[in-house]
Amino acid sequence: MKLIVTGSVAFDYLMSFPGKFTEHFLPEHMHRVSLSFLVDTMDKRRGGCAPNIAYTLALLGERPFLMATAGQDVGDYKLWMEAAGIDTSLMKIIDGKFCASFFCSTDLENNQIASFYTGAMANAGELSFRTVAAAKDDTLVIISPNDPGAMVQYAQECDVLRLKYIWDPGQQCTRMEGDQLAAGVRGAFMVICNDYEFELIRQKTDLTEADILDHVQVLVITKGEHGCTVHTPGRTIDVPAVTPYRIEDPTGVGDAFRGGFMKGMAIGATYQVCAQLGSVAATYALEHLGGTSHAYTWEEFMSRYEQSFGKLQA
Repeated sequence: MKLIVTGSVAFDYLMSFPGKFTEHFLPEHMHRVSLSFLVDTMDKRRGGCAPNIAYTLALLGERPFLMATAGQDVGDYKLWMEAAGIDTSLMKIIDGKFCASFFCSTDLENNQIASFYTGAMANAGELSFRTVAAAKDDTLVIISPNDPGAMVQYAQECDVLRLKYIWDPGQQCTRMEGDQLAAGVRGAFMVICNDYEFELIRQKTDLTEADILDHVQVLVITKGEHGCTVHTPGRTIDVPAVTPYRIEDPTGVGDAFRGGFMKGMAIGATYQVCAQLGSVAATYALEHLGGTSHAYTWEEFMSRYEQSFGKLQA
């Protein structure tokens, strides 16, 4: 199966706050917030939704295509992706701009406050599926958080070209309008989001779970430590999260889940197994700082899978 991953290419600046954000919010003063959090640590890591998802796929033996725009500072990152097994031939470098940047502080309860600088991601609309992919039954695309206009464009192109795609609006649910979110749903094969993002989608589009399933074959809602729920017409499956050995950083965990789920689809597994593969992949990311600092072999991955879910039954 040809796997094409779209989304942001970014650098993550990850900071840790040795307290709880919620203790510093004053309900009676929420109309005017002025807060500064003194953090203990900061790390700069390779990030972005597209490389995070593609990296998990590469770890699991696939060679995904990364279709994204990146800044003039992507050089070493691009070399690293290629060495990791990611095909960057569909990536476009934008001169005069830097890569998108994610600034994220995490507190003791894994709550996060983040800001995102768009950078070269704003040029994502310059790429087009009309020039990079013909309609094939064995092609699977994921449209993950990116420039909102480009995300809608990609969805429309995939629909016209009959390319199977996963609609993954993620963090852009807060920025996208209801008609944009709904446009992505209408032609999708699958929708994936977390429970908070699903509530945003529901409020902005008035689409219920049943309404979404009128358009797509699969709706996956992730729920952090409570695992995920896989909805298909007439059936709902709950899949638990895999218990981590330690908790290091939640950044990139959802992306790793998506990579694991897509690996399952690539090998023709059931949606339950796809979600189980995603849960194992997500836990590896949770145990490390950043979305691409972990590594494992297929044998190590399957051993951990079997510890949690038993023998793989595709």
